[in-house]
Amino acid sequence: MAVPKRKTSRSRRGMRRAHQALTAPSGSICPKCKAFKLPHRVCLSCGFYKGKVFIEKAET
Repeated sequence: MAVPKRKTSRSRRGMRRAHQALTAPSGSICPKCKAFKLPHRVCLSCGFYKGKVFIEKAET
């Protein structure tokens, strides 16, 4: 069974984990109501996606 010969230093451990940082989800603007929405998803504020109504929302 393989056993490490030396303890992995904090620096080396950090270098290995350097690419594992979380990234913020990308977003887009709804062309109908100009609200922030996730790409390829129905807009939560107006209910539109690609020019069609998918969620009936009461107009305010």
